[in-house]
Amino acid sequence: LRMLSAETLNSLYQNGAYLESNPHWHVEDSPWKAAQILRALEQTGLTPRTVAEIGCGAGEILRQLQLRLPGSRFTGYELSPDAYKLCLTRRQHNLEFRNEDPLTEGNREYVDLLLVIDVVEHVEDCFTFLKKCRPKAAHTVFHLPLDLSVQTLLRPQALLEERRRVGHIHYFTKETALACISEAGYRVIHSFHTCKPMDEPHRQLYKKLINGSRKLLHYVSPDAAARWLGGFSLMVVAEG
Repeated sequence: LRMLSAETLNSLYQNGAYLESNPHWHVEDSPWKAAQILRALEQTGLTPRTVAEIGCGAGEILRQLQLRLPGSRFTGYELSPDAYKLCLTRRQHNLEFRNEDPLTEGNREYVDLLLVIDVVEHVEDCFTFLKKCRPKAAHTVFHLPLDLSVQTLLRPQALLEERRRVGHIHYFTKETALACISEAGYRVIHSFHTCKPMDEPHRQLYKKLINGSRKLLHYVSPDAAARWLGGFSLMVVAEG
């Protein structure tokens, strides 16, 4: 497997390489992710009037949320010119997109809720990134893949392939994800596991078997299922 330099990993989103590997920019996952965010808001009683998302990709998560929270105002920030072009097709009167970095010095925009959905694992200096995000919102919702499990540690090439294909450069367990967020100055108020493979039908026998195992073990212990079988992410609601 060809290893990528740090410079190449950082430029994946600017030079068309990420779009080539992911032509739909994960739009197909957006309804499911939006449902998990709504679940987090419901469980914490949050009713944000202003919502921003950093690294919003094609903007479909925000579009899904806008359909379900019509009284709120949404802003998506995306640095990749390829993804930003996809965002522009989703603009609405209360849904806007900006091809800029909201974390630059001098930007004083403040919202009720900041979404950081599957972004932290891509950022080279994740601690500085998290600390810059913290003053931007009253509450922040994070979604982080829990790439480290017994299954993935037994298949190291799978981690490297994920690194090449989607640019994950940090790998988390539940414990290290929560520690990272807390050490950046947040107070975690709620978290739960998510697992898209477990929520969708599969035709392949192997996937049926492993998802059946995931569901059974998750029923007994969500932590154990994520630690041993993988395929899980962590949704975190935090306040700065």
